[in-house]
This record gives sequence, C-alpha cells and structure tokens, in this order.
Amino acid sequence: MENMQGNSPECITACGTDEERCSLTHQPSCHSSKSLLTEEKMRRKLQFFFMNPIEKWQAKKRFPYKFTVQLIKIILVTMQLCLFAYNRYNHVNYTWDNRISFSHLFLRGWDATREVSAYPPATGPLAIYKADDFYATIDYAYSGYANLSQAVGSYSYANEDNTMTDMELCLSQYKKGIIFGFNESYVFDAEIVETCLNITHSPSDHLLDSKQYLSNLNINFSALVKAVLKFSLKTVNFKTAGRISPPNCYRFDIDINFDNEDHDGQMLLWLDAQPVRLMCKGDVEYVTDDEIDSFLQSVLNYLVITICILSFVLCTRAVLRAQKLKKMTNTFFVNQFGRPLSKEDRNKFLNLWYVMIIINDILIIIGSSIKEQIERKDFTSDQWNVCSLFLGLGNMLVWFGVLRYLTFFKTYNVVILTLEKAAPQVARFLLCALLIYAGFTFSGWLILGPYHLKFRSLSTTSECLFSLINGDDMFATFSIMSSKSTMLWWFSKIYLYSFISLYIYIILSLFISVIMDAYDTIKVYYIEGFPKSDLQIFIGDTNIEDVSSGIFRTASNDSLGGLMKDLCCCTCSKLHKSYSSLSRGSLATDGSRRGSNAV
Repeated sequence: MENMQGNSPECITACGTDEERCSLTHQPSCHSSKSLLTEEKMRRKLQFFFMNPIEKWQAKKRFPYKFTVQLIKIILVTMQLCLFAYNRYNHVNYTWDNRISFSHLFLRGWDATREVSAYPPATGPLAIYKADDFYATIDYAYSGYANLSQAVGSYSYANEDNTMTDMELCLSQYKKGIIFGFNESYVFDAEIVETCLNITHSPSDHLLDSKQYLSNLNINFSALVKAVLKFSLKTVNFKTAGRISPPNCYRFDIDINFDNEDHDGQMLLWLDAQPVRLMCKGDVEYVTDDEIDSFLQSVLNYLVITICILSFVLCTRAVLRAQKLKKMTNTFFVNQFGRPLSKEDRNKFLNLWYVMIIINDILIIIGSSIKEQIERKDFTSDQWNVCSLFLGLGNMLVWFGVLRYLTFFKTYNVVILTLEKAAPQVARFLLCALLIYAGFTFSGWLILGPYHLKFRSLSTTSECLFSLINGDDMFATFSIMSSKSTMLWWFSKIYLYSFISLYIYIILSLFISVIMDAYDTIKVYYIEGFPKSDLQIFIGDTNIEDVSSGIFRTASNDSLGGLMKDLCCCTCSKLHKSYSSLSRGSLATDGSRRGSNAV
C-alpha cells in the first residue's frame, strides 16, 4: 500500500459529497480508501474478538494469559477447598459430638434414641410437664456441672484456676399473667420482663435445691415465656493434631433452654453449645514444629487470593474492552449501513462467562481472607460456616467455568446451545407451573397442616410436594394422614391424586418436550447451518489459513484508539487488496454461525 502525501480539493469534495458511492463501489477516492481501510480493520478486529484461545494463539502468537490463569486457579482453589473441607468436617463433627456429650451430662431426660435422626421421628419432643420437673432439671444440670471431673471428656471450668464458676439463670416473663380458668377470666400485661440470677452455691455443702434457692423469685409458670440456664466449659481438641493443623482450644458456652411460649402445658427443653476458639498455651516444641505447615497453608491462601485478583483484573478489562468495541461497532454500522446493531448482536459483546468468573473471584477472595483469619485464630466467633459458604460457591462457579472450554468442541457445545435456546421458553413455562405449585402449597399447608406431619409448615409442605413430583415417598404421604376428620381425609386423597397426576403426567412431560424441541432445533442448525445475524454476515468466516497467515499480526495489532481515529479522520491511501463492502440490503442472507466466544 502506497501512502499519498496530501489531499487534493477533489478528494475532499469526494469525501464530503458522495459518501455512499465511495463506500459501496470502492472508487479510488479519499473516502473510498478510508472506508476500505476502516472496514478491513473493523472486520479483523471483530474476527479476532470472537476467536477462541487456540485461534488467537495461531493468529497472533500471543500467550493466552487469561486461559492460563484460569487453569492455575482451578488447581489452587481445589487444593485449598480440599484442605479446608477436611478441617471443617473435623470442627463441625467435634462440636456436634460435644453437644451430644453435654446433653447426656447436663440435660435431664436425654437418651441415646434422640441422637439418631429418624423419619418419621421415633420419639416426641423432649419436654417437661410439671413444676417440680422444672426445678429437677436445674438440679440435674447443676449436679453434672459440679461433678465435671467424673466426665470422660477432658473438660475444665472457665476460670483460669479451674474453679467452678456460677451458673446463670435468666427468666423472661410477662409483667402480668394470671389465669382464672374456673370463671373464664385473666389478668394480662404483654410486656416481657427479663430477670437474671447467678446461682452461687458450694457443692461441698449439699446438692442444690433449686426450688428452695429460687423461692424468692416467685416464678409464675402462667406468665413464664422462656428460661435459659447458662454456664461455660473449656477443653482442647487433640483430633485435629497432625501434619496439617495443631490442637485447637475451645470454650463452650452452654445454654439449657426452657421454651414455654405456646403456654400449652408443654415446656420444650433443649441444650445448645456455642464453640469459641481460644489461643492455646500448650507444648512449645510442637507449636514450633508446626510452623512450617501453618506457613504453607498461609502461602496457599495468599496464592489463591493473588491469582483471583489477577483473574478479576484480566476479566474485568476484557469486559470493558468488549463494551468499547460494541460501541465502536455500533457507530460503524450506523455510519456505513444506516442502522445500528440489533439487540441480539449487542448481547454478543457481553461475555457471561467472564461475568461468572468475576463473581467467583470475588467469592473466593472473601472466603480465602476469612479462612486465613480462622487459621490465625483472629476470630473469636465461629466463622467456619460463613467461610465455607463463600469458598463453596466460588469453587462451584470455577468448575462451572470449565464448561466454557468444552464448548469449543462441537459435541459438547450442543448442551450449552440447547440450554441457551430453551431458556426463554423454560422460563415462561416455569412461571406458569410455579403459580399452580404455589396454589397447591398454600392450600395444603392451610387445610392439611394440623393433621399431617409433612404439611406442618409452609417449607415442609413445599418440600413434600416437590418430592412427590419425583415419585419419592408417595405411600407414606398418603398413609400418614390422620383420619380424625373424615371430610379432610377424603380431601387429602383428592388433593394428592390431583397434584401427582397434574405434575407427573402433564407438566413434567411438557417441560421435557420444551427442552427436546430446542435440542432438535440445534441439531437441525448443525446440519443446515445456524441463522446468521448482521454482525456475523459482516464478520464472515475465518478459516485456518487466514488465522495462521499473519494478517492478524499486522493490521489487527492496532489499538482500539487507532481504529477510532480511522473512523473519525479522512486519510487518502491505496490498498493492494480490497475487501468487499456490505450493501444496505445484503445483511439478510443465510450462512453458518461462528463458534463460541474465547477467553
């Protein structure tokens, strides 16, 4: 191509007066040369933008940084998650087992059958029904607390000198709550008054008699809403000791709860133990030997945070560049062809895979930061669940991102294209199905709730109906219904038969047919060719020879700013090789669709 040294008045006139003719006929004028140059660079820019990483490597011999970063991130994040999952399992299992031990030691009436989760429940709720049982439960807890040395577990009192601390009893009562059932009258004030009392008693004297000890409180069970008995213990967990983590020191804040909110003659009883991690003061030599393992875990955390920050920056930059290219392409189409990009073509510039990567980067950075604080024991509260939520969701999205690289292959891309094609129809179908589902859920909760175990709450009703759609536990759902009311018994049969027939035989079959219809359409596209949009017609097909020919390492190396300058300025030049321009009516022809977007 030979550059001209100046612009003649004729060239300027041609650029200003016959713009469309210069663009469509490629006449040797200033504007024609400018249009051809801009069209060539724009087409190459768009072709390179929609290439996959392999094609980009062949086109420019540029190292695929984002692709490499994603591969490294998958390895590091998975290693981090495996180590954290192992430690978290030990932590949760340890705290749960200690809660069971505390229930045996301090909770009157607890037995081993309550430790097994059975459905339907093998036993009823643990509760007390007499006033004497309330005081006996407090006495039983105090006795177990005073005789802590008899426990198999290595538990100590919360004081530094291992002396027994006071138990605290907190009562929440209505300000006034007196019932005169014999003449249907009452005295009631809904204001709740909370009173707390330290139980200071020496076990060397004799066992605690809480009924006499609390006689000054004048507890009125008609007004009592709830009561909580509180105390704390300390212990050390040796199970986590090993090459990965040292022993952990804990303080368990134990609450024995008496729930009388319903005032139905049944005071529910349960124990809760909240773990708090403490700084250990144990074997110095062991802690010194463990510093290498702790250092390696910290290095892994910081590597994950660093690689996620790098991934976040690269993907955010790619998203912003894509939006700039979209605006530039839209301006080019308006100037050259008299109309902007369609909504479908504009959406092609927003890579949702990048958006998903950005989200999982944020989740993993937050989760890794919390994990590092947990391992450094900077948190006094239990943050394991919060950390696992961030790391788990982030890792899930990271592995979802692997699907994007499988879409570069025709066989695997069918799944993604089918989901993309079926998404609008599935969304509309699910909206209608959910409205019917909501009607069944609210109706079943209201009518069957008092008489059926699975319909006791709105959440359990929804879970029961969803299980029925999948054919789970049908006979039990029919048989559990109480026969106390004949009318409701018959209603439950009609209700369940109607729901099962409607969703399994009709709605579920229609749902599958919607997806299969999209799948059949995608298969036809692979045989006959995909519908072609204006943008895809302009880009055209890029074969292997074009990719490896080196043309993308010359003109396409110009920045977006240089291309924008070509769009705005008129420079006269000659081209050895001309590209065919698009006429205003040539953008409606059919052709094959290009492959997936690249990193």
